[in-house]
Amino acid sequence: MMIDKRRVRVDVVIPVYNEQDDLEPSVAKLRQFLLDNVDYDWCIVVADNASRDRTLEIAKELAERYPGQVTYVHLDLKGRGRALRKAWTESDADIVSYMDVDLSTDLSAFPPLIDSLVDSEYNIAIGSRLKEGAQVQRGLKREFISRTYNLMIKLMFRNRFSDAQCGFKAVTRRVVREVVPLIEDQAWFFDSELLLLGERLSYKIFEVPVKWADDPDSRVKIASTAWEDIKGLFRVRFSSVGKRPC
Repeated sequence: MMIDKRRVRVDVVIPVYNEQDDLEPSVAKLRQFLLDNVDYDWCIVVADNASRDRTLEIAKELAERYPGQVTYVHLDLKGRGRALRKAWTESDADIVSYMDVDLSTDLSAFPPLIDSLVDSEYNIAIGSRLKEGAQVQRGLKREFISRTYNLMIKLMFRNRFSDAQCGFKAVTRRVVREVVPLIEDQAWFFDSELLLLGERLSYKIFEVPVKWADDPDSRVKIASTAWEDIKGLFRVRFSSVGKRPC
């Protein structure tokens, strides 16, 4: 049976913290891409994480300029996971997604990301920088850290997905309802925990190889984030959350 894509609603969340310089041009680029390439009923949602610059003001201006196509939510506390949790759980869209404001992931991967959740049995879809066919530009240090982290996940969980951290993901309403409430992390480990719990609960994960270019102005603090991620892995590994009784 053919699915009328115009009846499927998709929210594209952009979590931001102090992004007054990049927000407007990124939203403009994303909006034009969606207009030209996506048949679904979509909306861009700017999730402001307690920004202290003009980010929230700009988000409000964009929502007024593009009613029905851009909206925003505001949080008084920082944390990417916290922002995604609020934006996703307050949405009534059929599919919710997110991408980083720097648009490091080439937008050409977005339509197949969403199509996989509409046209098949998948409930989680992710962009992967490690899957065959991906094209990645980033420094040796970040490449080493990323591969080491994903190898740790593989050794600890024997998971099937390849890239836990790429800021380019989408999930169905069912996952928002059944998996997101189980996630404890409010920051960067939210992504990994989503995938690990999703796989533990037998949700199938679709991976799209992406074109990805490192943002040299990234706000991610590599050392502290890596340590928090490692602690998160051990917490989930020895947690009973999502495990089926023997």
